[in-house]
Amino acid sequence: MAISPDVILASSSTYRQSLLKKIVSDFLIQSPNIDETPKPSEPPHKLAERLAIQKAEKVAESFSNHLIIGSDQVAELNGNLIGKPGNHPNAVNQLRQSSGATLTLYTGLALLNSATQRLQSVVDRYEVEFRILTDEQIEKYLSSEKPYDCCGSLKAEGSGIRLLKRLTGNDPNTLIGLPLIQLTSMLINEGVDPFDFQNTNPLRQ
Repeated sequence: MAISPDVILASSSTYRQSLLKKIVSDFLIQSPNIDETPKPSEPPHKLAERLAIQKAEKVAESFSNHLIIGSDQVAELNGNLIGKPGNHPNAVNQLRQSSGATLTLYTGLALLNSATQRLQSVVDRYEVEFRILTDEQIEKYLSSEKPYDCCGSLKAEGSGIRLLKRLTGNDPNTLIGLPLIQLTSMLINEGVDPFDFQNTNPLRQ
């Protein structure tokens, strides 16, 4: 089921790498170096899509005959952008703000065929409603998961699921960072059969 080395994931995220392996068994990994600073008054869904596209385009500068996947996730809480906490105090603060509230995740996805310059992009939205959390629960969760590299301090594929009351979205993979249902559709648009990757490669025909 491999179409690599023609598929590149433009991300250093181990979470996205694990997700992509569900549908593509072999691919290259190239971490793009781009400025992820939001533009003034830029809506979160626009930011997520723009960064996903820029990641794919950046990698395409060095790889001219590939299918390049770019993705970026932006979280919004009470009208404010929420990023990766980076450390324990920030994670505590994020989860206190999220307690009893709904966090909206916008995951931008781009697929760029660098041979034809065809670009497909989409933003998948996912809503996460948190339970009311005590400081003790927050500390126990952070101690076990240390989700300091996770958007909004949420590691839902782990014990972070205990923090949540309700999930609303089309693709559970979006929650972790890569909308595989949308990505499969994009690959199909490029002539790739998702059930026969090893025999169908639009870049080798």
